[in-house]
Amino acid sequence: MEPKRIREGYLVKRGSMFNTWKPMWVVLLEDGIEFYKKKSDNSPKGMIPLKGSTLTSPCQDFGKRMFVFKITTTKQQDHFFQAAFLEERDAWVRDIKKAIKCIEGGQKFARKSTRRSIRLPETVDLGALYLSMKDTEKGIKELNLEKDKKIFNHCFTGNCVIDWLGSNNSVRNRQEGLMIASSLLGEGYLQPAGELSKNAADGISENPFLDNPDAFYYFPDSGFFCEENSSDDDVILKEEFRGVIIKQGCLLKQGHRRKNWKVRKFILREDPAYLHYYDPAGGEDPLGAIHLRGCVVTSVESSSDAVRKSEEENLFEIITADEVHYFLQAATPKERTEWIKAIQVASRTG
Repeated sequence: MEPKRIREGYLVKRGSMFNTWKPMWVVLLEDGIEFYKKKSDNSPKGMIPLKGSTLTSPCQDFGKRMFVFKITTTKQQDHFFQAAFLEERDAWVRDIKKAIKCIEGGQKFARKSTRRSIRLPETVDLGALYLSMKDTEKGIKELNLEKDKKIFNHCFTGNCVIDWLGSNNSVRNRQEGLMIASSLLGEGYLQPAGELSKNAADGISENPFLDNPDAFYYFPDSGFFCEENSSDDDVILKEEFRGVIIKQGCLLKQGHRRKNWKVRKFILREDPAYLHYYDPAGGEDPLGAIHLRGCVVTSVESSSDAVRKSEEENLFEIITADEVHYFLQAATPKERTEWIKAIQVASRTG
């Protein structure tokens, strides 16, 4: 009997020989991890046995490269993987740790439906919570804060976020407040400002969000800027980056010229509605942007003329108001549907 597939999806993997970072289709099995150059490949490029392996997360070996975790085998071989965002990394880490534990105990991998008290309530809606936090009367007050001879405009402190969540009855304790604040940070509803909060978000601290009066944060569409600061990260945000992040993840994108397919990390923002895509192996600047106002997005059958050479499924197309066509591929039918719905909602916001 073949090992059970527990989780699969695109991750960025560091090469063992040339130390380059490349997107791979990764499959977590009960006894190991297989990685493929692309989802449609029949044979993996490699396999990592989990028996006796250890997992390190967050992995801090690569400076500003975020959401990295490391698997060390019994032969002391290190394998590094990078997820697209915080919750994706944590989901992989949880399942890999559980798979290793099951191997050690001679048990079968099975998901439990029981919920621990420290886990987030299923009723938590991060989008709705974000809107409440931004309420001009009852939300978090934006301030001009000073630290290290720099003025951070339209900011608030980490402990103020936790205090507000508690006073708003959104959490039961500060530990749960940290979990929700970390999720808000990971989904882009909050942004770190200053070295302390940025280092925590990059994985240097145990928790990506800090319940600390010296850790500064801001709303992504607040007009934040830092005076007397030369850091490129703290310049006033460009108009197209001011929208709230509502979805992000990896998709395959067809090139306009060569018509080849490459994995890209996509970040969807609303008001103004933009879909930016990045090299998933690294780089803070986007490779391109799709303005979604007035666009049309639909599912595409693989037999379409535009994708005749592709045998893949789960394709969809975005046609912008300027009649530019973009062809994208999701990993599953469910993921395709989720992206289409999210883009349709964002396209109405401008």
